[in-house]
Amino acid sequence: MTHTIRLNQVTLGAKNMAASVVFYKNLGLTVIVDSAPRYVRFEFPRGDGGEPDTLSLHAVEAGWKARDDGPLIYFEVEDVAAFLEDVGVKPIAAPELKSYLWTEADILDPSGNRIRIFSAGDNRRFPPWRV
Repeated sequence: MTHTIRLNQVTLGAKNMAASVVFYKNLGLTVIVDSAPRYVRFEFPRGDGGEPDTLSLHAVEAGWKARDDGPLIYFEVEDVAAFLEDVGVKPIAAPELKSYLWTEADILDPSGNRIRIFSAGDNRRFPPWRV
């Protein structure tokens, strides 16, 4: 039997829900569920006209720390440097073209969750070495 599987959402911890909501709204996400300060769910812009992806935040204790080896969330944009400038977010390091042909820059949300802003174009799914 063949099963269909798709990603529903990613949920990140938020120490300061209000600051986190402002951060993700500034990136262009839209709040679709607001149960703050306990839980907030966002919808990404509909880039391809299909059903949008979602991201959720759930409240965590003030002492909670995002792990350095924890999840790494990727947000795809057309132009990394222009996007970061437009939303006014300073990356950890300048955007860099990687050997696998993606331009990337990491940012941190208000709770320390690491977000990778990237641009891959056709190389996202069809790199020269694709099988």
